[in-house]
Amino acid sequence: MNPPNHIYIALGSNKGDRLKHLQNAVDLIFKDIGKVNIIAKVYNTPAFGFEGDDFLNTCLFAETDYSAEIVLDKLLDIETKLGRIRTTSETYEARTIDLDLLFFNDARIDSEFLKIPHPELHKRKFVLYPLHDIASKLKHPVLQQSIAELLELCEDQSDIEPIKIWLKNPSKQFNFSNQNYIAIEGNIGAGKTSLAHKIAYDFNAKLILERFADNPFLPKFYEEPQRYAFTLEMSFLADRYQQISDDLSQLDLFKDFMVSDYDIYKSLIFSKITLPEDEFKLYRKLFYLMYKDIAKPDLYVYLYQNTQRLQENIKKRGRDYEQNIDSEYLEKINSGYLEFLKNQSELNVKIIDISEKDFVLNRTDYLWLLNEICKT
Repeated sequence: MNPPNHIYIALGSNKGDRLKHLQNAVDLIFKDIGKVNIIAKVYNTPAFGFEGDDFLNTCLFAETDYSAEIVLDKLLDIETKLGRIRTTSETYEARTIDLDLLFFNDARIDSEFLKIPHPELHKRKFVLYPLHDIASKLKHPVLQQSIAELLELCEDQSDIEPIKIWLKNPSKQFNFSNQNYIAIEGNIGAGKTSLAHKIAYDFNAKLILERFADNPFLPKFYEEPQRYAFTLEMSFLADRYQQISDDLSQLDLFKDFMVSDYDIYKSLIFSKITLPEDEFKLYRKLFYLMYKDIAKPDLYVYLYQNTQRLQENIKKRGRDYEQNIDSEYLEKINSGYLEFLKNQSELNVKIIDISEKDFVLNRTDYLWLLNEICKT
């Protein structure tokens, strides 16, 4: 997955309930654009360029998967939702909310509708003060000076006063503090790896990914399942044991918890489907001998998708050896997982149907899924 884009946004309001407008804007930026990492202090500042009530101003640092142009469109849409009516007048005027995209990574954009970095930010203390709170060392990609240096050189004589109220960061609503280890499971193409990546990045978790791509027997199995089933399952058993033993034993002091895109019990589920009865009994004995001392996840999340969606996802990601997977095989895997989980008493299990969701491309679906995972 590509790393998200780093963006800095200025927020201001001088009409109506100013703090409420700012908080609503932060909430909508989180909901519609991306993760909000840091919010600066709120400052009371005089109206700039016209006579009017004082503004409340702040800045935030966020991360997004969207382009700069899409971010701008979404910011304009948020302004509209919060009651701002833009006019064709070029003069400054009172407004319920004013959102400006200041920086987008270190990009330089100069188009008719979008200019990045914002061309006026270095002239305005009401932008530089809160920006200095959260990014004093950030270097302006055009002027080649830090925010601290730009603030020191700024000729704006406006009186800037911090207020003793902080805006709430909506990113904090999802709490994983009670989890040391979360396993994300699902059928082939369910999206477990994508979700594990997103959770690890957004919530500072150690990421544990199954190394299935290195297994030389997997393409052979899809070509001749009866011939290579036992060899494949035994190789997975050994690989998963080695990997999960190593990863769970190596603590990372700089991460808050661990998240994996598989659980060790998938070996039993898949082998029961792929192996004849006598081979499965032998396999099960070996499994329990090897895994009896492996730590179990604090939370086991099963992403359920119907077979049609699974096939669409498999086709979309384009792995050659997966393109001829039979729908009946996928249905057997789903049934195997659900049967296993129905009889499972040792794991804290959450089964979440995402057949009508796309948490990779739709941020609203992603936030819905996080809420489902964090529900107590």
